[in-house]
Amino acid sequence: MPAREAVFRNSAPGAGLSAARARGMVRLAANLFKLRIGTMMAVTALVALLVTPGQVTPWQAVVLTLSVLLGSAGAGAFNQYYEHDIDARMRRTRDRPFVTGAFVRGPLWLAVIGFLILIAVVPAAFVLNVHAALYVFLGAFFYAVVYTVWLKRRTWWNIVIGGASGSFAVLAGAAAVDPGLGPIPVTLAVVLFLWTPPHFWSLAIAGREDYAAAGIPMLPVVAGDAVAARAVLWHTVALVACSLVPFWFGLGWLYLAGAAGGGAWFVYRSIQLARAPSRATAMNAFFASLIQLSLLLVFAALDSF
Repeated sequence: MPAREAVFRNSAPGAGLSAARARGMVRLAANLFKLRIGTMMAVTALVALLVTPGQVTPWQAVVLTLSVLLGSAGAGAFNQYYEHDIDARMRRTRDRPFVTGAFVRGPLWLAVIGFLILIAVVPAAFVLNVHAALYVFLGAFFYAVVYTVWLKRRTWWNIVIGGASGSFAVLAGAAAVDPGLGPIPVTLAVVLFLWTPPHFWSLAIAGREDYAAAGIPMLPVVAGDAVAARAVLWHTVALVACSLVPFWFGLGWLYLAGAAGGGAWFVYRSIQLARAPSRATAMNAFFASLIQLSLLLVFAALDSF
């Protein structure tokens, strides 16, 4: 019996949720709804809101945050619902709830996922504006349908095109303030678009055998680690160059310091990966991508004040 199922079944009837069972449920929910990704998307939307000139109320900021988080959660849950077969063949994903049987696939889960998308989009349309709501919807749609259903199993372009889902979080945050979208949020949306391929290709190099076993045509599987590593490097260079552009459109020295510092570290790790592709150098590049994006967002927020 899997440990998580044992935790659930050993709870005393009528005693309510035990602490262990509650923790297990939280872990399952965080896994299913990919809350780490959703939190990053929500933070990205908030930063875009902060750097866009204009005024919003705290309530509107809360609605934006929840809308992006719920939209991402719905898309993440659908991703796991749809990919339960290939998740079972990969070491990194074989403990997901639909694979282990902790959650049972069925129409009820599709209704829950649809409801999450609905309550992400509708309040955004009423409290923010139609433009922001549309971008929230497009972010979920690109991840759930364009990436997961249409592209992931068919082409190595999957993460290049489907990765645009993260850019819509930036556009949603900016549109909540100004639907016209100035050069700063548009440039940041391009930054997110360029960030996604090297981030995921680094992970795919580290887990190439898993992706090959699952039949997913990620770039390292199709072209080999060396080609994928060079692609990571050149995408990273383009990403870092683009990330500096907002400085010339009005963001200040704090932003420039964060973007340049994080970008330099990502480029350094990408060079190491290109010189010697391996699981270790790939994971170093993967974590460097997280550091780069985190520093960019933190310093953009600090700069806005």
